[in-house]
Amino acid sequence: MAKIQSKPFGVTKAGENVTEYILSNPGGLSVSVLDYGCIIKNIIVPAKSGPLDVVLGHDTMADYEADTGTYCGAFVGRYANRIEGAAFTLGGKKYELEANNGPNHLHGCFSRKIYTVKSFGDTLLMEAESPDGEDGFPGNMKIAVRYTLTDDNAFRMDYRVSSDADTLVNLTNHSYFNLDGGGNVLGQKLRIYASRYLEGNEQTCPTGRILPVEGTPMDFRAGKPIGRDLKPGFTQTEIVGGGYDHCYVIDRARGASQSICAWATSEKTGVSMKVYTTQPGVQLYTGNFLQDCAVPGKGGAQYEKYSGFALETQHYPCSPSHPEFPSTVLRAGKVFRATTTLRFFTGKQCGRL
Repeated sequence: MAKIQSKPFGVTKAGENVTEYILSNPGGLSVSVLDYGCIIKNIIVPAKSGPLDVVLGHDTMADYEADTGTYCGAFVGRYANRIEGAAFTLGGKKYELEANNGPNHLHGCFSRKIYTVKSFGDTLLMEAESPDGEDGFPGNMKIAVRYTLTDDNAFRMDYRVSSDADTLVNLTNHSYFNLDGGGNVLGQKLRIYASRYLEGNEQTCPTGRILPVEGTPMDFRAGKPIGRDLKPGFTQTEIVGGGYDHCYVIDRARGASQSICAWATSEKTGVSMKVYTTQPGVQLYTGNFLQDCAVPGKGGAQYEKYSGFALETQHYPCSPSHPEFPSTVLRAGKVFRATTTLRFFTGKQCGRL
């Protein structure tokens, strides 16, 4: 069974102590988590050339606080991704939100909270509260995030939230992966189990059109190098900075509690990762603006464009503007649950993408 250790990580600007928790299994996989933002700081995979960290991040608490744009490794909400116009109407009342991404609301404040942590064998339970009105949302919300590491190299993320008033919720983890352990990710192979995607506008908000991927650079169904089809002339990739920042509609397996939504692999290191989720969508973001991060990465490295890719399992962005999308309304007294699992393989264990 996996074991859990802990150690001090730093102190926030507000004087709060931050702890790092390290989950490790007998096979050599380990995951480091902070109680600040439920941040996944490291995922160390036993690759053929030795232990390999496959997620981006920072070395100090000061750097995590100073990095206000990338959400590296963080648990995000109340509403992951965007709410168009930083406002929504619910129950006949309009709610104004923080406009922190141009005119839109992006992600919210869950990534900046300190969580209370309990450990149970191979599992961390991280809890916090979001008061009524925080970020402009109604309802006092109780938050529970559970991280579990198994002996067969699966890392499971379970989210559970409830509210005492009708509200909106959309949750995800914002880790950036690089299965090479460095450099850019354009040569790493990715398969996305989705035949449709949400067309975006120049503010990276859905237009409402759900389009087929077939015959376009958006098609990852058969697996391909991430950068293979990033060529000038395709509007959808050009308007988001010359990469991908789009929500894919997952092709769900009938009756499955979790469906596979993505499979990534590095031929250089032999590391592969499969992603499973209960959520309806997955946002592929290829780090198109990581070069704008003024905060150093691990080891003092300066992150560059395409240094990592994110696979944000979630409900669709801007759902309040599109009633035809799956609802993100959480009714008072009800519970929202979501699960995402990352499963890691090395060498021939995973087969060929």
